[in-house]
Amino acid sequence: MVKIVGSQADFEAILSQNELVIVDFFAEWCGPCKRIAPFYEECSKKYTKMVFIKVDVDEVSEVTEKENITSMPTFKVYKNGSVVDTLLGANDTALKQLIEKYAA
Repeated sequence: MVKIVGSQADFEAILSQNELVIVDFFAEWCGPCKRIAPFYEECSKKYTKMVFIKVDVDEVSEVTEKENITSMPTFKVYKNGSVVDTLLGANDTALKQLIEKYAA
């Protein structure tokens, strides 16, 4: 299940409470973001070792700025609260490879 993050505090709490987190930085107006969303949701059900969250770049701009998000979608993997990998763009194959690298 994918959790939508509503604030900087939520974002920081999730990162601090979970060893492995993948974040989808998206925007409602972003076509590629909408296209990959169902695949991201599927992955959240299959790869249960990771916590899957989404951050709307327009709604939670503090997180967007802090994480230097300049294009959507951007996927970031956090391990113990620190970024360990980043993927730019809506590429199903690359996203699956990124997830499997850490959650397998």
